[in-house]
Amino acid sequence: MRIIKATLEHLDLLTPLFVKYREFYGELSFPESSRKFLETRLRRDESVIYLAVPDGSEDRILGFCQLYPSYSSLSLKRVWILNDIYVAEDARRQLVADHLLKTAKKMARDTQAVRMRVSTSANNDVAQKTYESIGFREDHEFKNYTLPIASD
Repeated sequence: MRIIKATLEHLDLLTPLFVKYREFYGELSFPESSRKFLETRLRRDESVIYLAVPDGSEDRILGFCQLYPSYSSLSLKRVWILNDIYVAEDARRQLVADHLLKTAKKMARDTQAVRMRVSTSANNDVAQKTYESIGFREDHEFKNYTLPIASD
């Protein structure tokens, strides 16, 4: 398996997996909107998306992760938000997530980031164990809140 950085040429292969990721978290599929969302992120260089592909081929995606840049005012440094990570059902238990996370961690180091942040469902034990296995720690210093913004 190889990890590559996604480009616009990967949209047709990436979109169905992104749709499955959204469905995993209980969202409606919206394939056209999902494709447009990914296309916009890539065109505007607003995120970094890594793809796990089989050795010798880029006609199938085993998994992906998407990171968004942010910044820490306290440390005066970059922070990367690991917003999305998903592994195709038939590629699970092949360490795909581990390879994606290690690549993301290297990119964070290479860009002099102070940290990466990730959130997952409280009951997603598999993801929590995977994150902890590469060095993520549960934050006990700060309590996180969200403010839903309804559109009118």
